[in-house]
Parts: sequence; structure tokens; C-alpha cells
Amino acid sequence: MQRSNFSRRSVLAGAVGLAAGAAVGGGRASATPRVPSAADRVTAITHVTVIDATGAPANRDMTVLLRDGRVLAVEPSRRVGVPVGADVIDGRGKFLIPGLANMHNHTFDGEAIEPPLNIANGITTVREMSANADVTRWNREVEAGTRLGPRWTVGSPIVDGEPSLWEGLGAPYVAVATPEEARATVRAQKAAGADFVKVYTRLSRASFYAIADEARRQRIPFLGHVSDFVQLTEASDAGLASVEHLFQVWYDTSSREDELRRAITSVPIAGGEYNGWLNKMHPYEYAAARSFDRHKAAGVFARLARNGTRVTPTLVLHTFTDLPGDTPMNDPRYAYVPAATQEFWQYALDLIYLDGRTPEQDARGREIFERRLRLVHDLDCAGVPLMAGTDNGTAYLVPGFSLHDELARLSQAGLSNMRVLQTATLEPARYLGAHDRGTIERGKVADLVLLDADPLRDIRNTTRINSVVVRGQVIDPAARQLMLDDVRKAAAAVPPATAPLAARCPC
Repeated sequence: MQRSNFSRRSVLAGAVGLAAGAAVGGGRASATPRVPSAADRVTAITHVTVIDATGAPANRDMTVLLRDGRVLAVEPSRRVGVPVGADVIDGRGKFLIPGLANMHNHTFDGEAIEPPLNIANGITTVREMSANADVTRWNREVEAGTRLGPRWTVGSPIVDGEPSLWEGLGAPYVAVATPEEARATVRAQKAAGADFVKVYTRLSRASFYAIADEARRQRIPFLGHVSDFVQLTEASDAGLASVEHLFQVWYDTSSREDELRRAITSVPIAGGEYNGWLNKMHPYEYAAARSFDRHKAAGVFARLARNGTRVTPTLVLHTFTDLPGDTPMNDPRYAYVPAATQEFWQYALDLIYLDGRTPEQDARGREIFERRLRLVHDLDCAGVPLMAGTDNGTAYLVPGFSLHDELARLSQAGLSNMRVLQTATLEPARYLGAHDRGTIERGKVADLVLLDADPLRDIRNTTRINSVVVRGQVIDPAARQLMLDDVRKAAAAVPPATAPLAARCPC
């Protein structure tokens, strides 16, 4: 028998506080049954294969006990008994992994879409890359136990140079023209409660270093894009916590670096010229990729690894920007996205990415994407910590589902399936300093995903989700399906766009 913990209303609203666990198997009989109190009620996942994400081999026929939102035990089934009154999940033929993290996200479709799609896809941690009042509120409710959802780490608005690429495009941003303004922005964002400062592409060299210094003084991380006016290695040395995307990585590894840097720093970029920047810089990025110097790259990557600088490749973003003509138009997962958003996606694809595109650009895009895959493999081999992120907000990336697409791309890049899993589990936990998350071990938070197939055999099996556990609360197959059905209905209920499409963010 299957029993859902969440009503339709509570799934949509994200309410929690019901009894933990879902009875999808039989508990062990007892001659003297006892009804556990709420504090000591146990959920037992029995006879399951545990992939704990520590790097250890999979452990078969294990029993995992959960209590009060934590992992109570992870033991061979032959050595552990199921407590009387426990809620039992039969894990035979199933695989248990830690809850997943999306480390580069931009929320765009509201509470009826984003939180449930993340949870239904096993995503229990999200790093939100720009200020978002709704997400901040949701996170408070999650921490208070009144909402079911992932934990969010929420950054500042984009901090860019003056003029900013985001002028007039609708995204939250702060443009700083001087080092003094840059320092003041760091202090203001810390006071406003930002978990980190998100730096962007057109920051001047002086402003970038002012942010780095002030962030160190204020003890707040700064991360994001590498400025066009700063080397990757310089940014790493200055304390940039994570490099987002792969746009600026190749310049440091190019045998033509000096020439190309002189060129990119002299390119005129106007305010609001997001796509102009993308197109104007592409020839130089392509030249840098084709002049990749493996010996030079080894030194660069060793420096990133030594500094502990993370890289979030966002390969699904690059799939779209490098290969827009390959974008699928009939993905059934688009049913979870409102029509207004899909209209904007089509607008962005047609008028920003495909308009005027030539066969030569298509060929170069295919080549550069293949080089990105090799770059990710090289970074991993050099010991640079990688984190899985999607840049949701980019056209045709569906919240929740797109993280699994990213994992598949990381596998395509040549990472082992264990390493791919770690980019969405162990590495994000280490980065966040969340020592009680990221692996399946005694005492860790019970954020778990139960799969019907082995992700170490094929990483695409992370999509074969049976159940999700969020801080000990079990979302069984019926509840998960209900959650997805309600998101589909909520998306269908959103009316088409009434505002001009061009006013929306083309990220």
C-alpha cells in the first residue's frame, strides 16, 4: 500500500509538519507494539543500494534509518533491525543517493512552479544567483518548517560596471563606476542579508579588486563572472569563490593571451548590450579556444585547484548559446512552464540567437561546444572542484528537470558518474560549508533521492526518481506525481504574456 503524506493543497502551498514517512512496504511485526512519539518516529528504507557520494563503492542491501530529519543509521540490512512502529520503504532493486543541488539558478516562474519542480526532481539545495524577494521569503518559510522546498542560498543583485550589460533588461542589478561605489555596494548587500555578492562581466579592474577587498573585510563571499578586465588566475588569487560559466576561462590558457586581452578590453560595449557582448566577444573566445596551450593550462588549473576556486560550467546554458539551432521544440517537459514564458523563449531564440546566424557560425558553435566538454574534463582531471548548475532563466531550460540535463552533459564531458554525482552533492556541500549535507552518513540531514535504476551505470538514471526525502519528510511516488500534476495545472492557468516580450530578460 502507498500512502501520501501531502494533500493536494499542502503540496501546492509547500506546507509541512505532517508525520514523517510513507508506508510503501511492510514493517516488522511485534508482539508488543508501541506507538512512537513524534520525536522518535523512524522511517526505515530497507534492502536498498546506497550510493553515499563520498566516492566509496555502492553498498548493496543496506538499511537506512531516519529520525527527526536526520540519518540515524546506515547499516547492512542483516545487522540492523527495523524499530517497532517504523514507516518502512522497501528499497529492493532501488538506489539511494543524497539530495541534489543546483548551484546556478535564476527563479522566474513563481511559487506554484519552482519549489515543487525542484523537490519533485530531487533538488534539495539551490543557489539563487541574484536577489529575489520571493525566494528569500520561501527560504525563511522552509527553515521555519512551514513550507516544503529546497534550502536556498541567495545572492545580491548582479554587480556590474557602468554601463551595465543589464540596463533596461529587467534583471536586478547594481552598476558601479568607481571603487568607492563598489565597496559601498558590498557593505549594502551584506546589510540587506545577501549570502554572497554576485560580480559581473563589465566591472572595471579597480572596481573588481575593491569588491574583492571589501568582501574579505566584510567576510562575505563574492563570486560570479570573471571581469573582461581581469585574468582568471588574478580573480582566483583575489578570492573569487566560484567561476560561473566557461566564457572567460580560455583566455588564460591561450598562447595568444596578450593579443586577445588587448582586443577584448578595447571592444566598445553599450549599456544593455547583453547579446551584443555575447556576439562581439565570441570571435575572441573562439580564437582563445583554438589557441589552447596545454602546458600553460596545467599551471592555470593547478592554481585554481590550490586556491580552492570552484567552477560551475553550466553546460546546458552553453548548449543553448553555442547550438541554438539544436534546441528541441516539442519537449513534453515544457508543459510545466507557463505559456508566457514559452513565448519569451521563442522570441529569444528567433530574434536574439538565430536571427542572421550563418552556417559558419553553426559550425564554429559546434566546435566550441566540443572544446568546452574537453575543457570541463581537463578541469576535473586537474583537481578543480566542479559544481552542477543550470542557469535556469536561459530559454528552454525547465526548472528542476534541467539539472538532470546538466548531469548528463557532465558525463558527456568524460567525468565518471561518481564524479558527476559529486558535482551536485558533495562539492556543493563543501562549498557551502554545510558539513551535515551532501553525503549519506549517520548524523547527516535526511535529504535523499530514491531511484529505480543505478546512476553509476548510466547517469541518466537520476531521472528515474521513485521517492524524495526532504529533511526526513518522504514524498512517495503518488505524492510526487500529484505534485507534478499540480504544477502542470498551475502552468496552464497562467495567461499568455501581455507585456512586450522585448522587455523581458534575455539571459
